[in-house]
Amino acid sequence: MKFFNLMLFFSFIVGLWPCGVAEANHKPGHKINVVKVLSPSGIEAWLVSDHLNPIINMHFAFRGGAALDPDGKEGLAYMVSGLLDEGAGDLDSQSFQRRLEDLSIVLRFDANRDTFRGRLKTLSKNRDQAFTMLRAAIVQPRFDEKTIYRIRSQILAGLRRSSQVPETVASLTLVKDLFPNHPYGRSVKGTTKSIKAITRTDLKVFKHERLARDNLIIGVVGDIKPDELGRRLDQIFLDLPATSKATNIKEAQPQISGRTKVIQMAVPQSAIVFAQKGLKRVDPDFYKAYVLNHILGGGGFTSRLYNEIREKRGLAYSIGSYLYPRRHAGLLQGYGGTANKRVGETLTVLKKEWRLMANKGVDAKTLIDAKTYLIGSYPLRFTSSGNIAAILVSMQLEDLGINFLDQRNSIISNISLEDINATAKKLLDPDNLVIVVVGTPEGVTSTP
Repeated sequence: MKFFNLMLFFSFIVGLWPCGVAEANHKPGHKINVVKVLSPSGIEAWLVSDHLNPIINMHFAFRGGAALDPDGKEGLAYMVSGLLDEGAGDLDSQSFQRRLEDLSIVLRFDANRDTFRGRLKTLSKNRDQAFTMLRAAIVQPRFDEKTIYRIRSQILAGLRRSSQVPETVASLTLVKDLFPNHPYGRSVKGTTKSIKAITRTDLKVFKHERLARDNLIIGVVGDIKPDELGRRLDQIFLDLPATSKATNIKEAQPQISGRTKVIQMAVPQSAIVFAQKGLKRVDPDFYKAYVLNHILGGGGFTSRLYNEIREKRGLAYSIGSYLYPRRHAGLLQGYGGTANKRVGETLTVLKKEWRLMANKGVDAKTLIDAKTYLIGSYPLRFTSSGNIAAILVSMQLEDLGINFLDQRNSIISNISLEDINATAKKLLDPDNLVIVVVGTPEGVTSTP
């Protein structure tokens, strides 16, 4: 099964940062001209035309993801994402996949907690076949029993492997503790029990109720003109249901109380994850928090956590933090990995630095350096047409406006030292960090 890396979604939502480089269509400094396209029936897409290379990238998302999975059927959205390109219309799985390969078409689907996503990449000369196959995948998926059995078996095997991976166990435990009575506390991939309970009827109902035009967001980059894209939107998406099933997911309040949980696992290195309450993407202080986190733990080799925990003391193999804004909650999360005997010291320094930044903030030079990097590196985020298409989708999902790409750097540039230090004092809460450690850490025990 081929799925997107979930961390890509985090990074798109937070800083609109695409990872990796495919075809280098856009040079740094090249202005990105985003055009709104409407099909004859009113389906909307945002388009960046690029005729330098004969390639079309289309990314799309349906609002409502794994958080809408029925109780007892957790993993339904994830399972559907693995099946849509496994046979559609009059083509069974093998025939469908062979045709994609023969035509050099990339077609992928993925599910996260808030959205169900897809992407298509094709050579311009194969656009007719590519758009026809995409339409078939989302409108006429086969869900053949033998294919369901194979994909179910793959998911179950993956769950068994994940149960032995300290980082995965730690992350799943953290969200369960943070959101014990909310869908955000469940695994996107489900459980062994829930995956076994999903039926072919469940898959068909999901397709009918969730994949609809009223919750559809589309971004396109590449060798296609607006008038043609408008016609193609109807060709691909018009036969989807007009409206999706009404949903009602309540706002989530993470259960933050400064507790630590240790899960014993016989491994030489402990996996550490931690979180506190963060900000949603619509919060007016979001970009202040974004710059603040870059300084604290999101700036790689330049971040304070990296410098104090790894560089100066050699305590951890990895350490960092990131904003995780979801539709119904916001978190500030982090991760680390260190030898079992050094976990206690690592957590002590982590809390110390968290508290120090909360109380004293940052100095003017540190802020200038952070803003210079975040602004100066921004053009490098547009070197791949696939990345730009994904960014167009995230911009629409977050209601950032079609001119956001021209405004983003000014937003960061206008953040003052007073803004950052006020945000640090308001946001950072070392006493309420929830910490999960998986391994055999020395000097660290679970707290109530």
